[in-house]
Amino acid sequence: MNWTATRPIRVVVLDDHAVVRHGLAARLKQEADIEVTGMFASGREVSRALKDNTVEVDVLLMDYSLGPTEIDGLNLIRPILKKYPDLKILVVSAHHDPATIGMVMHEGVRGFVGKEEELSELVRAIRTVAAGGKRLNPALAAEMERDTLARGAGAAPDGEAAELTALVDRPELSTREREVLRCYLDGMSVTAISKKFARSVKTISSQKQSAYRKLGIRTDTELFKIKHELEKW
Repeated sequence: MNWTATRPIRVVVLDDHAVVRHGLAARLKQEADIEVTGMFASGREVSRALKDNTVEVDVLLMDYSLGPTEIDGLNLIRPILKKYPDLKILVVSAHHDPATIGMVMHEGVRGFVGKEEELSELVRAIRTVAAGGKRLNPALAAEMERDTLARGAGAAPDGEAAELTALVDRPELSTREREVLRCYLDGMSVTAISKKFARSVKTISSQKQSAYRKLGIRTDTELFKIKHELEKW
């Protein structure tokens, strides 16, 4: 899983949509320095291939949100990187809020590409990640920097720890609001959560916002500030 410039970059594609999976592979095969060594529709298939050593890979190009019954997001990234720390993961997703990106990068993901970006940008990202670099497009990087600065400016002093504990222990939160927040904190998008629980996106979004109101917060940034308290539930 350590790439050198003397051979092509070995890329494995993980996406639950066949059209996307084959389309990405076809585009990457046009590059002389990139070799697609595997295509998978599920995280379980990728994990099995890595365990059985049936696929050679330098860069795992994976969709963040897979099917409703699939292991995806951080639940897939964490165990893979724990077992294969040298593997370079490049995430592709239509959902790229700063909180999610920050979490996956913190876990060891090497780059993040939005699905609205040009395929030429994806190719460049693969080369950057394979060479040991990290990749975020300038707009995402700037947004994350602003988010980091906002967290720093609004960080709660130590004396407010008791207040935060009381905040998350409020009984007004329903069971469904708690499970939505847990999934969101685990890196799932609203769309992915809606599929997981077979509820509409509108319902999940409403439950999330209702929980925010009850917790006295308004933004995702504020939610992640008190993540350590929420994990005590």
